[in-house]
Amino acid sequence: MRIIVISDSHQNYRNLEEIVRRNLDAQMFIHLGDGESESQQLLRNYPEIADRFHYVKGNCDYGSDAPIYEIIDVMPGHRIFATHGHRYGVHGSLDFLAQMARENDCDIALYGHTHCSCNTYFNGVYILNPGSASCPRDGNAPSFGCLNVSPAGVLANVAFLEPRR
Repeated sequence: MRIIVISDSHQNYRNLEEIVRRNLDAQMFIHLGDGESESQQLLRNYPEIADRFHYVKGNCDYGSDAPIYEIIDVMPGHRIFATHGHRYGVHGSLDFLAQMARENDCDIALYGHTHCSCNTYFNGVYILNPGSASCPRDGNAPSFGCLNVSPAGVLANVAFLEPRR
């Protein structure tokens, strides 16, 4: 199963649409927050992906009714803990995030918030931060995550909208 992971699009509809347009054949899209208004616009323009699109609330999604986290069953043996990350101390450590994933029987944790991409395996959990789709803080171009989940395992990558500077 191919999953596209997006975070922190912060009103940049053009980049969000570009990511989705390039990956319309993905089985799932997960937006990790701070992009609710453009995600709603995207779903109006691409209603065919609505049943494949998940959204969790970010710290800048004021007044949002979206959940703070979502548990997503991908396939037997693989489950995702998806959150923005601001309530899990991700600026300092991934310990609490990994703990929450394990406590919810998830082997994959997805988070955003830092605007810096991260792809690691930590304390028994695959952890992916796709960076920011609009305003990265790690010196890279705007980015998104590609997650491939199969019975054989998990493969995660970060992809860039433009070449690295």
